[in-house]
Amino acid sequence: MKQQPERVILFVNGELPEPQALRAQINDDDLLIAVDGGLAHLEHLGLTPHLVIGDLDSADPELIAKYRALGVETRTFPADKNETDLEIALDAAIVLAPAKIRIAAALGGRVDQTLANIFLLTRDDLAEYDIRLIDGQTEVFLIRDSATISGRAGERVSLLPINGPATGIHTTGLHYPLNNETLYPERTRGVSNRMSAPTATIAIQSGLLLCIHETTTVQERHG
Repeated sequence: MKQQPERVILFVNGELPEPQALRAQINDDDLLIAVDGGLAHLEHLGLTPHLVIGDLDSADPELIAKYRALGVETRTFPADKNETDLEIALDAAIVLAPAKIRIAAALGGRVDQTLANIFLLTRDDLAEYDIRLIDGQTEVFLIRDSATISGRAGERVSLLPINGPATGIHTTGLHYPLNNETLYPERTRGVSNRMSAPTATIAIQSGLLLCIHETTTVQERHG
């Protein structure tokens, strides 16, 4: 596998509600990693992984054999381990030193797995990476200092502090602006804001702020 790819996308064995919307976001030069059962998502999308990794207890053995025959590298780990397959895959991804990391199909399904996937974003060694959970209709990422959201006016944006209050929050391009304000994890003020312009910016002075951005596609379906 090539070192320092522009973007690495890890496919996890979670839900993928908008597979074709996600497929449209994938570039030819993306490096693709199948995380155990996430191999099925790549197969469904007609994509070939550059690496298959995990304990492989939820991956289809026939798919594993297919891609091994095509020369795709496979790294197998014991089922009894202290890390999830995604955490192991993240360790493999950061060795490649990509500019961006995207984690597909890491939301939905088991609540414990979804929360664990989100909390992985708080790892200190990921602080310098542009890393986001995506599924074709939602992107979830952590704001440590500032971030920019691209989309369309009306798209939902929720801001949730993690591990304590997030202070000194400034936003632009959101319907309900925040101007040097604090959000608290035990309060719900940051839920269900929305974009008022194609681009929104969020900056914070301290703390960790989880951003959940839902695209127009999901809001049109539920509206």
